[in-house]
Amino acid sequence: QVQLVESGGGLVQAGGSLRLSCAASGRTFSSRAMGWFRQAPGKEREFVAAITSGLRTKYADSVKGRFTISRDNAKNTAYLQMNSLKPEGTAVYYCSSTSQIGDSYSTHPFWYDYWGQGTQVTVSS
Repeated sequence: QVQLVESGGGLVQAGGSLRLSCAASGRTFSSRAMGWFRQAPGKEREFVAAITSGLRTKYADSVKGRFTISRDNAKNTAYLQMNSLKPEGTAVYYCSSTSQIGDSYSTHPFWYDYWGQGTQVTVSS
């Protein structure tokens, strides 16, 4: 079983930055893909970014060039650096992981087996 705990959310003005962290339990963290998703009120959960065990990355078009996903396997932690934040980025941000071992990822939430509790990000205009 993998447990994920997000932190780093908060209130920021448009154009500002935040860094989210996702601390994971378990000894096989480095072998699993990590994903970040977000869900705004009344909307479906949407893909933000993913990073594979081989450090390949994938971003949603809406965040490409502004967000950076990374991981520190020694700390069992994944990060999402968010720059140039926009009001439409207001949402609960979730990190996720998979039970699959290997260098693969998905942009679909159903592919991921483990989820954190979420952290609120609010971007004021």
